[in-house]
Amino acid sequence: MSLKGQAVIPAARTVKQFDKLLSSAFEYIVILEVNIGQLRSLKQEAERHGKKLIIHADLIHGLKTDNFGADYLCNEVRPAAIISTRSNIILKAKARGIIAIQRVFLIDTIALEKSYSLIEQTQPDYIELLPGIIPAMIQEVYAKTNIPIITGGLIRSNDEAQLALQAGAVAITTSNTELWANLQ
Repeated sequence: MSLKGQAVIPAARTVKQFDKLLSSAFEYIVILEVNIGQLRSLKQEAERHGKKLIIHADLIHGLKTDNFGADYLCNEVRPAAIISTRSNIILKAKARGIIAIQRVFLIDTIALEKSYSLIEQTQPDYIELLPGIIPAMIQEVYAKTNIPIITGGLIRSNDEAQLALQAGAVAITTSNTELWANLQ
C-alpha cells in the first residue's frame, strides 16, 4: 500500500481547512478533530474531488477507539487510511485492506521500546513518528522496523520538513497551512 510519493500530507483540523484542501494538488488529506457524524459526508466530498481521506481515529469527537469504533471506521466510512496509537484499530484496518498508520510518540526510551513491541505485533503499513524534528530517530526506527516512516509534530519550517525527508521519512504530516503552500 502506498501514499504514491506524496511528501507532504496536510492535516486539516477543521472542516473549513478540509474544504480548502479539496481544490489543492494534494491527493491524500488527514482529517483531525471532527465529529463522528461528519465522517461519511467528508469522505464522500473527498472522493468527489479525487482526494483520499486519512482519518486520525484517536482525534475524532464521539468515536470510541474500541473494536466497535474500529468496525465503524473500517466498514461504514472506509477511508483510504487510518492513523492511530491503538493496536486494535491498526489490526482492523489492515484486515479490511485500509492503509494502517501506527502513531508513535518519541517520549523516552521505555516508550520507544514498548512501541517497537506494538509495531512487531501490528505490522502497520506506515509508522508516524512524533515529534518529527529528530532526524536520527527517523533513521533508527526505520532501520529497526523496515516500515516506511511518516513524521509530524513540531515541524515548523521548510528546512525542518526537508531534514525529516532527508533522514528517510517518506512523508510529513502537518497542520501548518504555510507548509502546505510551500511544500505542495
